[in-house]
Amino acid sequence: MDKICPKHAILATNTSCLSIIEMAMATSRPDKVLGLHFFNPAPVMKLLEVIRTIATSEETLEVSRRFGESLGKVIVVAQDAPGFIVNRLLIPFLLHAISLLEASTSKREDIDTAINLGLGHPMGPLKLADFIGLDVVLSVAEAIYEELKAPRYAPPILLKKMVAAGWLGRKTAKGFYEYH
Repeated sequence: MDKICPKHAILATNTSCLSIIEMAMATSRPDKVLGLHFFNPAPVMKLLEVIRTIATSEETLEVSRRFGESLGKVIVVAQDAPGFIVNRLLIPFLLHAISLLEASTSKREDIDTAINLGLGHPMGPLKLADFIGLDVVLSVAEAIYEELKAPRYAPPILLKKMVAAGWLGRKTAKGFYEYH
């Protein structure tokens, strides 16, 4: 990137959990690197997590904040820590829902309906996992678990098996639900 981008260019990643400082250190301008974590679907979702590393300059942060606001986004600033804010909270929630299903505690529709109506979420956790992509959920969970070693980020066996089977959710038309 150093060779093809002007020196004043800000380098931003939309990663949902990878270490941004590691990316920043691959450049000669770590002060110009940060995360801009847009949520899917980006045109609809209002939130933008701006992730700052220990090397990100105030100017880079401010320019990026203004850029996000110009897109009509609500900005939250997160530190470069595994999962940032949203995925640090969301991944254990999704994994626990998968564990409930795996343990035959509840049916998938009941889990999703309970969260949808009981907590007012626009979709239940299993439908949300299908929407995100089960491979992405697994990858994020494994990355956070690798960094923190916290059991709440350890992926359930069911999730691993579904990804191994190629059942990735909406993108493959099969996940916790089937899509046509």
